[in-house]
Amino acid sequence: MTRVVIGFDTSCYTTSVAAVTVEGQVIASCRKLLPVKLGERGLRQSEGVWHHVRALPERLEELAPYIRGCEIAAVCVSARPRDEADSYMPVFHAGDAQGRGLAAMLGVPCFSTTHQRGHIAAAKVDSGIVDGDLLAVHLSGGTTELLSLVGDELTLLGGTLDLHAGQVVDRTGVAMGLPFPAGPHLEKLAVQGRSEARLTMTTRDGGLNCHLSGAETQVQRWIKSGELPREDIAREVYDLLARTVARMICAGAEKTGIGQVLIAGGVSSSALFRELVTERIHKRDRDLRVCFGKPEFSGDNAVGTALIGAQMLRENEE
Repeated sequence: MTRVVIGFDTSCYTTSVAAVTVEGQVIASCRKLLPVKLGERGLRQSEGVWHHVRALPERLEELAPYIRGCEIAAVCVSARPRDEADSYMPVFHAGDAQGRGLAAMLGVPCFSTTHQRGHIAAAKVDSGIVDGDLLAVHLSGGTTELLSLVGDELTLLGGTLDLHAGQVVDRTGVAMGLPFPAGPHLEKLAVQGRSEARLTMTTRDGGLNCHLSGAETQVQRWIKSGELPREDIAREVYDLLARTVARMICAGAEKTGIGQVLIAGGVSSSALFRELVTERIHKRDRDLRVCFGKPEFSGDNAVGTALIGAQMLRENEE
């Protein structure tokens, strides 16, 4: 009988459950975006928890056919956003509660990890990343961070000092009347536009940290004034993010000496962003090896959480 681990991740905008084998093979990923009204730029935490509580049973019902006949050997949950002791968001309680309850009923272990580690673990799947130290970039609506992963030690090297990359994308899209989350819709506009690097890249600490709020303010001015076509504004946003992230990555490589990079998070699922940031990095440092997660494993998902649980179970059993 195939032994599986079930993962739970309830982030700010996605309800996710997943199943992997104890050996680390992905079986299924079932997820659903939380509903956000047109014109709104997100949800309150209380709204997010309420939507997760309603959506989790449906995701488990969706997952059930994939694991019929399997033995659930363990459960793993994303209990908080990051490794820091004070990292906390109420939305993660929804998945944590359901996961612990399921494990208790089955009499199996329930492991705990963080949303950020789950992102990195999921992005590694079929990414081409090799064993060893790596730089990890986590880009989403709530995170823009550059980290090093040495062994199992995850260390923050830099990131945004104000707005996150995903916030810039979403605020731009919503101001244009696009649905939230705006990434896929804004990217469709951006591929039709042209960029002249009109937005100033603002970095600090040798490039490890960045500011994005000034650029977002300029974008809002363009949208209100109508002085640039929407397609060109969208392209300028992606161009700025690619230039900024490339600068941060090269600064991180110079600081640590690490030669491979894994870029994860919802923003990195954009084909346009991948093309632009890879081109920029290679212009700065052709020796850096740049890898991306599969698009379906780049946004919020429970696959990485389940994979971490499978690894913890294997270590316990050994």
